[in-house]
Amino acid sequence: AATAPGKKITARLKRTLPVRGPQAPTLSELMRWYCLNTNTHGCRRIVVSRGRLRRLLWIVLTLSAVGLILWQCAELLMNYYSASVSVTVQFQKLPFPAVTICNINPYKYSAMKDYLYELDKETKKALETFYGFSEGKSKVRRSVEDWNSTGSDFFEQIPLLKVEDFSRTATELHSGQKRKIEGSVFHKDSSIVNSGDSNDIIGFQLCDANNSSECALYTFSSGVNAIQEWYKLHYMNIMAQIPLEIKEKLSYSAEDLLLTCFFDGLSCDKRHFTRFHHPLHGNCYTFNSGESGTILSTSTGGSEYGLQVVLYIDEADYNPFLVTSTGAKIMVHDQNEYPFIEDIGTEIETAAATSIGMHFTQSRKLSKPYSDCTETGADIPVENLYNKSYSLQICLHSCFQKAMVESCGCAQYAQPLPAGAEYCNYKRNPNWMYCYYRLHEKFVKEQLGCQQICKDACSFKEWALTTSIAQWPSVVSEDWMLRVLSWDKGQKLNKKLNKTDLANLMVFYKDLNERFISENPANTLVILLSNFGGQLGLWMSCSVVCVIEIVEVFFIDSLSIVLRRQWQRAKKWWSGRQQGRAAQATASDVERQGHENPACIDEDLPTFTTALRLPLPQDSPLPRTPPPNYSTLRLETAFTEQLPDTLELGQH
Repeated sequence: AATAPGKKITARLKRTLPVRGPQAPTLSELMRWYCLNTNTHGCRRIVVSRGRLRRLLWIVLTLSAVGLILWQCAELLMNYYSASVSVTVQFQKLPFPAVTICNINPYKYSAMKDYLYELDKETKKALETFYGFSEGKSKVRRSVEDWNSTGSDFFEQIPLLKVEDFSRTATELHSGQKRKIEGSVFHKDSSIVNSGDSNDIIGFQLCDANNSSECALYTFSSGVNAIQEWYKLHYMNIMAQIPLEIKEKLSYSAEDLLLTCFFDGLSCDKRHFTRFHHPLHGNCYTFNSGESGTILSTSTGGSEYGLQVVLYIDEADYNPFLVTSTGAKIMVHDQNEYPFIEDIGTEIETAAATSIGMHFTQSRKLSKPYSDCTETGADIPVENLYNKSYSLQICLHSCFQKAMVESCGCAQYAQPLPAGAEYCNYKRNPNWMYCYYRLHEKFVKEQLGCQQICKDACSFKEWALTTSIAQWPSVVSEDWMLRVLSWDKGQKLNKKLNKTDLANLMVFYKDLNERFISENPANTLVILLSNFGGQLGLWMSCSVVCVIEIVEVFFIDSLSIVLRRQWQRAKKWWSGRQQGRAAQATASDVERQGHENPACIDEDLPTFTTALRLPLPQDSPLPRTPPPNYSTLRLETAFTEQLPDTLELGQH
């Protein structure tokens, strides 16, 4: 069929005129078209400038502007994820925090002597051997449950040692025998600062019960530190075997600890305190715990409107080897926060009035992507063992306890029990001491991964404390105050209390100014887009339309040109392959026609006479010469129809 004249003209125009814009055949043509038509003046000047120097100058300026835009936009993106801190101070009626009070001595020594008899005996023997200290003969041991049936054997396995000149030879303090320190590990406490004779260094050795060659020697520069650490080690073993109900009876009751109580100018008593048992501090009592559903508040600042209590410490019933200081420990915290007395508790002394003034601060940080904090701790893969709101301390202690159970097969005594676990003791877990010390060493060196997993809480409350101390009671009032307090205690007047057994505590708000510290995004999305537009307009005189144009040309159109050229190459390769296959098929058909003709199948080659006698094939007609196609001899004009303006010339 003949080609339409309109299509021929279009094809001729396409071959003659260069194609511009997104339909350009090459990337160079597309880039040239973009530079001539874009709104960014730098690109246009590169194309239209005459002279190599001027064109090079515009190239340098344009590339510099692009670099500055990228740098400034990167800075804007980084600042977008930053936060600004705002502090708000407001005066209002404040809720009073929970105040937890513990005696430094966890259990009455008079009630614990039966359980600690063997341990105290070994400690006194070590003091006598090393320091020549003797208290005379010990009292006869009273009969109790068989808590120490294997205690003596265990004390012999882990005795106190005197290390001689840092060698692997040590002397047992209770027997005086020398022993060779075996094992591949010789551990020395990193906190030791030796300033005296090395022969004075004492410590103890822990070995793996399953592998006696794996040992660790813990040495201390002071005999006080060594004896206390060794005593606490065996003390936790003994306490882990005593049921909780018995330990609560061995510790101090609310009547024993609290003598007087005032809050906000009104009298209070033990009913305002909630007891909870702390593994290391025995029975502790929390004022305003909120468990009853009511949280007390105060509307006036000052010492007269806070909490005032007088505590009975009973110094004479202290354990001489477990604690070496006298007084109480307190902690101010939120009602939903667990009181870590052993970590951040404040100690108050006896025979003194301790005033603690508070400033309340509530803080809130932004979570991801502004900071790496957690809202509720639900995204932390560590089980909360304390049943309180999440905090970093809770996460760290829970993580270590979990690692303790997994590595040592039992739980550490100072922390809550996980489900299905039991506290470590040398009867059921003879290897736990060595395992605990090695695991704790990894924890301190941040090798357990707990510090990497646990995160800070995004919101928390904090009470900044200011402590002041005054002598109490005074010399002139000491006599009558002690007599009255002795009467309140229920004792006879001729046996008055000693002032070293008493501690006066006052906890109050210094003022009712609540400070609220919050983080807010430094940049919003609107500000970010405005800053982007300012940078683009300053360096490239570009707008949002220009950005869309850049995306269209450099990404969409450029990609379409590349894909189009690849498609044309693939199409051309496929057409050539098809033509090659068609030519081969035609040649094979021609060759096959001569061999498959039944008239030509004969053993002997036919002669001229025999060829005339051969029958013709029935299915195929006789081959004849086709007639010539006369239409191909005609001369066709470029247009099949005569144009209207030529008709008049033809008529004339």
